[in-house]
Amino acid sequence: MLKQQTEIIAGYDQNIKQVIADIDQTKKLIDQLSFIRIGLFVAEIILFIFLVQSADDELRTLIQIGLLVPVIIFALVVRRQSILDRENDYKKQLLWVYENESNILNGTENGYDAGKNFQSELHPYSSDLDIFGSASLFALVNRCSTKSGNDLLAKSFAEKPVKNNIIQRQEAVREMVAKIADTFSFRANLHGYDPERIELIKTQLKHQLGAQLEFVGSKILRLYVKFVPYIIIALVLAALLVSSVFWKILILLCIIHAGWNVLWGAKINKVFYSFGGSSSLLNGYATAILWTENQDWKSSYTLSLLDSKIPASKEIKALSKIIKNFDARLNMIVGGILNALLLWDLRCCISLDIWYKSSSKEVIKALDHLGNFEEIISLATTAYNQPNWVFPVLTDQFALNGTQIGHPLIDEQLRVSNDFNLEAKPTVDIVTGSNMAGKSTFLRTLGINMVLAYAGAPVCANAMQLSVFSINTYMRIKDSLNESTSTFKAELNRLKMILDNVVKDKDTFVLIDEMLRGTNSRDKYLGSKVFVQKLIAEKTPALFATHDLQLADLILDHPETVRNFHFDIQITAGEMRFDYQLKQGPCKTFNAAILLKEIGLSLD
Repeated sequence: MLKQQTEIIAGYDQNIKQVIADIDQTKKLIDQLSFIRIGLFVAEIILFIFLVQSADDELRTLIQIGLLVPVIIFALVVRRQSILDRENDYKKQLLWVYENESNILNGTENGYDAGKNFQSELHPYSSDLDIFGSASLFALVNRCSTKSGNDLLAKSFAEKPVKNNIIQRQEAVREMVAKIADTFSFRANLHGYDPERIELIKTQLKHQLGAQLEFVGSKILRLYVKFVPYIIIALVLAALLVSSVFWKILILLCIIHAGWNVLWGAKINKVFYSFGGSSSLLNGYATAILWTENQDWKSSYTLSLLDSKIPASKEIKALSKIIKNFDARLNMIVGGILNALLLWDLRCCISLDIWYKSSSKEVIKALDHLGNFEEIISLATTAYNQPNWVFPVLTDQFALNGTQIGHPLIDEQLRVSNDFNLEAKPTVDIVTGSNMAGKSTFLRTLGINMVLAYAGAPVCANAMQLSVFSINTYMRIKDSLNESTSTFKAELNRLKMILDNVVKDKDTFVLIDEMLRGTNSRDKYLGSKVFVQKLIAEKTPALFATHDLQLADLILDHPETVRNFHFDIQITAGEMRFDYQLKQGPCKTFNAAILLKEIGLSLD
């Protein structure tokens, strides 16, 4: 392991120790406050006993006043404990973030989503190049907690980009690497929540809430709800100072309020059940958005994400406060009293309607853009964790040149890197070699690094220059019992897809590993030959890995457009050794005879 990466792991481990210490300290404070609450409860009981036993004198008055003191202190302690609980929850998420980074660098599986939902054998390259799913590129890079972040990262790995967009993304990733220490807090504020919950809230804000709140649009209703607290206070004072008849009026008013709540109950419930219990989630998202608003961004890509006309974090916190007030109805006693006296649910719905009309559009944009920040942070975290990877140079001229290109999913201790350069014009490069020599891995190495490059990420290489290609692959062809598709038919379907794509997009790059395995050797050779000639005619660059040495002879008929490379095998004391190094020319040594001999079969 490189010294730089060792230092990065040590940094994560130090952060882990610090956060654990902070959590322990906070937990001690919470425990202390719990004991104080018990003490205050006991003090309240003692004061109440003294009150019962005291005579009707000045001491009794003093005790009555004293009864308020534990109650007030108790409320303050509960508030403080609630704050500490939230801090502890945040620190636990931050601990998870740091531990996850340390685990990834030590070879443990990433705790974020591996992208299995994005897997598709019909995609031009994602299945063959291990882009999605377990032990994939997505599983290595992903640091997204939101659905939009996962979708955006998947899209950047699965679609052909425009060169200028790649360059802008590279700039944004570089800038984010410089701020990497702060991004862990951003991620901690988003982690631990159900991603579907925020999607439901966004859907509610976009498509449903406006219509659901129409029932509180009456000006008379809004005016009454606004002044009802003053009416209640006036009735209470009148009952105390003027006549007890006002108590009856107050009770009658409360009954009317309860009736109104029953009348509008179904409509109130529709609004509440879309948002209820989301106050903590919204606070976390608001804190994450506040971080994006407070940074001094320079890159054009990142600045384009901050197009809100109002501080979206402030508006989300305002929404969170409304939802928290709305949650009072979850306590039947408290909610019942508040609704009877103050029409609490209607008051919350009116507040929500006012907020919706002034802030919802900007908040929706800000919530959507969180995914963009998560995506860039995912790429930046990978860049930070892999300090020896480099950002490729994008060019308009036809090119794919790299030095010491390695496979990012292979452990650094086991990884073997190779140089590779295309000619100034398209060629079909035939890569021959024995089994297990490294042909398939080399093709995947090129392809997966191209995917990284086009996402705006650094690549696993010492240097790379390339133009923008549409990647098409033909590697893991499977039959399908469900679709009654044989291996050969599946291969033909894949070939047709590639040929169609080559015609549609002249900037296509093809990676093929052992074509037409589902037919006899003669048809396999003839079919492969015809396919190579078609690629040559279409001027499509390709790497064609094969065991068939006859294909290497195509260079005789196409000396300008066919090149030969190989991976060979060394035999030492009857044992095979592979160096996994790409070499010029066709392969001369194969291992089938040796492997067959080991199981008791000899070839003449």
